[in-house]
Amino acid sequence: MSRMSEKFQALKERGEKGFIAYITAGDPDLDTTRRLIAAFEEVGVDGIELGVPFSDPMADGPVNQRAAQRALRHGVSLRDVLEMVGELRKESAMPVDLFTYFNPVFRYGTERFVEDAKCFGVDGALVLDVPPEEYGEDFKRRMDEAGLDTVFLLAPTSTEARIRLVSEWASGFIYYVSRTGVTGERNALASSLRSMVARIRAFTEKPIGVGFGISDPRQVLEVAQCADAVIVGSAIVRRIEEHAGDPGLVEEVSRFVGTLTAPLKGNV
Repeated sequence: MSRMSEKFQALKERGEKGFIAYITAGDPDLDTTRRLIAAFEEVGVDGIELGVPFSDPMADGPVNQRAAQRALRHGVSLRDVLEMVGELRKESAMPVDLFTYFNPVFRYGTERFVEDAKCFGVDGALVLDVPPEEYGEDFKRRMDEAGLDTVFLLAPTSTEARIRLVSEWASGFIYYVSRTGVTGERNALASSLRSMVARIRAFTEKPIGVGFGISDPRQVLEVAQCADAVIVGSAIVRRIEEHAGDPGLVEEVSRFVGTLTAPLKGNV
């Protein structure tokens, strides 16, 4: 069982909801990424989605696109990201899933990717542009044999057939995209959120994490009423961008993240 799966099991036993933070690896640099993850653990984050920098991140909005470009300008590769997770494992057992597109994985080599992800302490992967129909049984088998989670997306437009398929193939958790479009902060949550999460639950008992557009404590609490975990990315990445060059970046960003986890930890 992966660290992410163990975390969800522990949260369920305590009757709590989880918080997963997304950041782009290497923005502003890999050492800061590692320190951010360690600091997030201290303020109540339960898991990390770690973005692998890619030149054509079609599912990402402007904030996350700029973060990827900054990391690429620093020469951050998939291998660098894996090695950084390996360094993180010397000080933290925080669950970490990679948030990536298939091109970096393909260029790295799928078999080598699975082996190295396991070796360096990654817990799973969400390959954004590869739906379960195209994932390939061999890739899925290798991930399963290595004990790595395969996370898949569902959206408001997902059909019953897609929900059934994702429910069968996903491990770790199912990522429900709360609205169509790209990543980015929103002023309000989609009105269909509760009904869609309930619809997915009719097909699976696997944890459901909800992301895309969540940006403040009020929205975190609202999502937690129906989901097993709340996923926040752009609001965090934007603050990393705003504090670029600030020696207090880690403290400032983790302080903001603490305001998001507080509603789930009874600290409000």
